[in-house]
Amino acid sequence: MRDEAQESLPDRSRGAVFRIFGVILIILGWLNTMLSWRGGLEIVPFHAMLIAAGLLLCMIGAIRRNRA
Repeated sequence: MRDEAQESLPDRSRGAVFRIFGVILIILGWLNTMLSWRGGLEIVPFHAMLIAAGLLLCMIGAIRRNRA
């Protein structure tokens, strides 16, 4: 009976790795952007690409999590 209950529950761990790496990239990109802005340096497009890649990975993780 315990196996049947576990099979009927949705797997919430799917896509977790993608979401974690996505959040890490968003944080790194945001911190780099803030440090460049605060230091008076030019904001490099690479920082925006880090944020965009993090958002993409978060979306992929959310899609994998909700897929039945």
